[in-house]
Amino acid sequence: MSSELQGVQIHFAEVMKGYVSAEATTFEDGYSDGQAAGHALALHVSVGIGDLGAFLDKPEHAGTLSGHVDCPLFGGVCPVQSGTFRLMPDTADRDRKVMYYQVYCTTPRGEAITFVGNKQVQHDAPLDAWKDTTTLFVNIYRGHVDPAQPAQGSVWATGIVSLGLLDFMQVLRGLRATDRDGSTSAHGLLAFGRFFAGKLWDVYGPHLPPAPRQPSRVYAKFTTEGVSGADISVHPFLTADGLRLELTRFARKPCDDVVLVVHGLTSSSDMFIMPEHRNLVQTLLDEGYGEVWTLDYRGSCRFPYNLARSSYTFDDIALFDHPAALHELRRHIGPQRRIHVIAHCVGALTMAMSLFGKTIEGITSVILNSVALTLYVPKWSQYKLGLGPWASDYLLGIEYYNPGWRRERGLSIGKLLALGAGLVHQECDSPECHMLSFMWGSGRPALFNHANLLPVTHDRLGDLFGGVSVHYYRHVHKMVTSGHRAVKFDPGNPRYAVLPDDYTASAAEIDTPILFVQGQDNRVFADSNIHCHEMLEKIVPGRHRLHVVPGYGHQDIFMGKDVATDVFPHLLSFLREHSHD
Repeated sequence: MSSELQGVQIHFAEVMKGYVSAEATTFEDGYSDGQAAGHALALHVSVGIGDLGAFLDKPEHAGTLSGHVDCPLFGGVCPVQSGTFRLMPDTADRDRKVMYYQVYCTTPRGEAITFVGNKQVQHDAPLDAWKDTTTLFVNIYRGHVDPAQPAQGSVWATGIVSLGLLDFMQVLRGLRATDRDGSTSAHGLLAFGRFFAGKLWDVYGPHLPPAPRQPSRVYAKFTTEGVSGADISVHPFLTADGLRLELTRFARKPCDDVVLVVHGLTSSSDMFIMPEHRNLVQTLLDEGYGEVWTLDYRGSCRFPYNLARSSYTFDDIALFDHPAALHELRRHIGPQRRIHVIAHCVGALTMAMSLFGKTIEGITSVILNSVALTLYVPKWSQYKLGLGPWASDYLLGIEYYNPGWRRERGLSIGKLLALGAGLVHQECDSPECHMLSFMWGSGRPALFNHANLLPVTHDRLGDLFGGVSVHYYRHVHKMVTSGHRAVKFDPGNPRYAVLPDDYTASAAEIDTPILFVQGQDNRVFADSNIHCHEMLEKIVPGRHRLHVVPGYGHQDIFMGKDVATDVFPHLLSFLREHSHD
């Protein structure tokens, strides 16, 4: 630390304005709904850096905030009691920085609130530096929540505020650097300016992609060491169309409530038994659910079914896989015990299709993460869905996409695609992570927030995910372009005559309660479950629930390092509500 910067103070003030809503659950909806309702929010803060030398040396690059939040939704002006500002510390992403604002306030009615805002500084669109550095995505929590664990707080309102051009000019005019004696410090201003510009260059400047790293394997592939204190047995079964699938039973003690857990496409039941964190199966067993089963259906990376050209669609899973799995499960547990289902991604989508398509019955409760009966995807994903399957068949001649292509020997179309994905995705040094973002969603990364994953989990992506058949993308595309509804892929095919053309048609008749779970940062199926819950609320008000998890995306809802405290308590609460001693 340069001695000449010790004691130099930096001060500047910002006024950011926008809208928030207490009804919305995404930042964009919070802004639009708040604007319609007249719930304007203004953040008036002064940023103070007491010692510029220490600020530059310490990795958090933190200062203090004072001022107030002004919003009619909270009763007017809410003075800041204490606040923290962090200016672009390094994050878990190689090419992303965050400007972080967190203040504790009290409303005029005496209610404690926590304001948390983030400016996401990541070069993921042309000429996006201005928008990134002036747009603050906001959650306001009830009470004074732990800023390190926002997912455990109760969100009161969400939305977006931003800094206009004139407001930005005011920030520049008010920027001050002073020495200990109170005189203007020109060298302090210069040092602070260099720091800020350097951080922006780290994000927006050109740089070579990271070389892929070969991680050492810590855990065996398909290991079960993440579950202790249970008898583990594998139960293969056949579907009516001739595939061999598997159920795995984790049994600790007799229990009238049995939980069946279902993975997403390209992953497997391994995502629920990961040994590096307190996983879902272990948590369920420890919380009194003495018998937990996991299903590996035809979309599991444990099977070869997705590493070849096929015509399988989600209708096949809904018609053949889930009914056969439930039949096999009932054969072991008997007809009287209650079954609760927790499903993720395509497992959730197809389980909802089976339930609302009436190919399964006798389910006591269901928890569905990320997607169910309505499908919404980011704009870039729509383009990929429209072009990708056609290009795969007629231009590239590939039958499936594999996140492990980059590490294959020799040269192939798949490896060239993986190399291209690495050029675009420079947020980390994992080619598997890059390909997963190419295969699913839109973002850097797309499937999860890097900060939520342990390094060992990030290193295991090649073990935890596998290939996916191209044809499944066609069904996603049809659903997205058919009014964002879960619909049959080929209505004229007699093979699927028992299934409805529109899986939402009988929504009023299905009385199984559902908890829809959604990561607020979901960049794969966006806000699909929010739309699904809204749709079902109009049909059967109060029957189903919705829970949105701040700070989480798509896959990290189950694979994140802190899910046992951030996510699982909400799932357990719903399960207990529908279980009996």
